Amino acid sequence: MSDATAAPTPTDARTAVVAAAIDLFARQGFDQTSVEQIAQAAGVSRSTFFRQFGGKDDVVFADHELLLEQLREYLAHPHPDPWGAVCEASVRVYSHFAADPELARRRYAIVRGVAALRDREIVTVFRYERLFDEYLRSALPGLDPLDAVGFAALVTAVHNHVLRQLLRGPKKVPVTVLRRALDDALRRFGVHPDPVDPADDDVVVAVFPKRMPAAEVARRLAARLED
Repeated sequence: MSDATAAPTPTDARTAVVAAAIDLFARQGFDQTSVEQIAQAAGVSRSTFFRQFGGKDDVVFADHELLLEQLREYLAHPHPDPWGAVCEASVRVYSHFAADPELARRRYAIVRGVAALRDREIVTVFRYERLFDEYLRSALPGLDPLDAVGFAALVTAVHNHVLRQLLRGPKKVPVTVLRRALDDALRRFGVHPDPVDPADDDVVVAVFPKRMPAAEVARRLAARLED
């Protein structure tokens, strides 16, 4: 039985502060909004605000910090297909923002209007890319670093392209749009799990595309031999 009077969770409290801050930023401007105003609007003390966040810009990027932490935990577990795991991580991030597109669009408008926030956004995007890069190198020993960073950059770029479609327009962009784009990225990189018709650049040995990283060829061969 649920308790309707249960106290809000720490996550709920953080969400309330973020929502209050975004509302104030949108109405009166980022620079014109003080921490005291945010705390008062969210019903928390100034010290609580600074304990939960670090400053006004941290409120804007609070979701990203939580998502990065969740993705690190997700990628720390073993996955039979590391390339697919990176794509699934991208989908998880997109699904979070697509769940409340209006809030995501308001946040996006605020970031676009403040130079310091735009700079931090660039750094944040790179943190996702670096996380994917480091995971692939760890999950696929012997993988050429260029393949790892190349795929991480490709997934990040595809993700951002679809996310911008959501943020810049009034229409919904379902997660299936991103999944199709990521499927195409997997095929372009030669690591899609589903078999495809042989292409002109396929290696004669086995059925792996020539463009497939050697470490992935070795992983798939090892998996088949184990079976």
